[in-house]
Amino acid sequence: MNYLKDKADRLLIFGIAYTMTALIFFNTLDYTLPFVLAFICAYIIRRPTMYLCSRFRLNKVASTLITTVLFFAIIISVLTWGFTQLAQEAMILGKNAQDYINLYLDEIMSVVNNLGNFYQNIDPSILSAIENNFSSSITKLSNATVSVTGRALSMLLNAVASVPYIIMVIVFTMMATYFIAKDMSAAKDKLIGIIPEGQEERLLSVVRESKKMLGSYFKSYGAVIGLTFVETLAVFLLFKIKYAFMLSLLSAVFDILPILGMGAIYVPLALIYMFAYNDFFIGIGILVAYVVIVVIRQIVEPKIVSSSLGIHPVAVLAAIFIGLKANGFLGMIFCVFMVVLYTVFRKVGIL
Repeated sequence: MNYLKDKADRLLIFGIAYTMTALIFFNTLDYTLPFVLAFICAYIIRRPTMYLCSRFRLNKVASTLITTVLFFAIIISVLTWGFTQLAQEAMILGKNAQDYINLYLDEIMSVVNNLGNFYQNIDPSILSAIENNFSSSITKLSNATVSVTGRALSMLLNAVASVPYIIMVIVFTMMATYFIAKDMSAAKDKLIGIIPEGQEERLLSVVRESKKMLGSYFKSYGAVIGLTFVETLAVFLLFKIKYAFMLSLLSAVFDILPILGMGAIYVPLALIYMFAYNDFFIGIGILVAYVVIVVIRQIVEPKIVSSSLGIHPVAVLAAIFIGLKANGFLGMIFCVFMVVLYTVFRKVGIL
């Protein structure tokens, strides 16, 4: 009985401490973002920095400077290439939009004329009901359009207003990465020095397990998202679909969103090819590819995530489902990290 009470007390303390830490972290992220990113970047370049020190006999300052510059050069180059591809396809889409409208304008007018002829032969009472419903729908659509337009303009203005903040985050992240990476070993020794005697090994075990499992978490989800992007790009290139890179990137982004998913790209694209282009082969092919990719994702994701974290697949699925249901993407992150940390503390004997 005492064992169960002690176990329950520990779980309660863990739940409260984890929730409070998560709330503080997310609510202060606007102020701590450069340093959180810097710590992650410094951890990534830690081993290359140590390799330069040992292999080429460089001092810590020089090796850290080299790895920091190379790391951010690679990141900026990849992002620049991606945004360039995205911008080029977006510009082509913008230039061709009017051509697409003109191409199908005759067909649209033909449909309108047919509707007009059909409209004249309808019973007046039915016609009145249709007009009232149509007028109501137009009003709702107009209000929705105004609302969406307002939100889009608000988001655009917020994005423009955030440019100085984004530049500041980038600059401070690069600078903080260098200093954190340079002094990481010394900071680790200082932290170990203030740990109460006899608790060093337990705390180091927690840190080692946490780094291992959290690193595996990000790698596994990066692999899942990357797999979605590569599969989608291969499918779109196979069917010679325009704007393949942009659509593949959107599919990968939508794939991690709780409501939209890849279907927000695949299904409308398939319908466009089937009914606008009258190309049922490509349309059905896109739908089949979508089903196959979704099935692969459902099979691969729990196995990759659970095997890399050492957690049972059911626990991972439960954390994902409950988190998405509770608070979307952030809720999923909260629940999955709770399961990860619980597993870490259980392995080292704290829980």
